[in-house]
Amino acid sequence: MSELTRTSRKVRTGVVVSDNRENTVTIAIELQYPHPKYGKIVKKTRKLHAHDDKFDSKIGDTVKIIETKPISKTKRWRVAEVIERAR
Repeated sequence: MSELTRTSRKVRTGVVVSDNRENTVTIAIELQYPHPKYGKIVKKTRKLHAHDDKFDSKIGDTVKIIETKPISKTKRWRVAEVIERAR
């Protein structure tokens, strides 16, 4: 008999850029990849909304977020832990 296993969830690290809303923080994630034709490293910033039920993260904190089921229209991530506090 085969057991059903949960697939691994995506984990990202980013910086909190907004904490204005209740239970929600906005996190900026910087992606780096080589340009397909020229090979130069290109930096791209992506903003994601994450659920923070403990109100633990503030602007400037580095956090680890993990993929989860849809919580609202825009939230598909939740804050797993605060890696580094802002000064």
